[in-house]
Amino acid sequence: MATTSSVNSCWTAKQNKMFEKALAVYDKDTPDRWHNVARAVGGKSAEEVKRHYELLVEDIILIEKGQMPRANYRSSGHRG
Repeated sequence: MATTSSVNSCWTAKQNKMFEKALAVYDKDTPDRWHNVARAVGGKSAEEVKRHYELLVEDIILIEKGQMPRANYRSSGHRG
């Protein structure tokens, strides 16, 4: 059984979009930021949204350092 602090909690595309919008509204100086973000996203705890943010920041740092491979969206199939 997963806990609310599960690192692998699933996020839908809609929740991610709501998360992004909430981050724009509730900046780092907002009191109770993570509770507000969680309420805006729905279905997530303050702990989950804070961890989701921390993982996002870690990914951005890796991308900026060139340590994370870029997504390859090209088809591996060949046209005949």
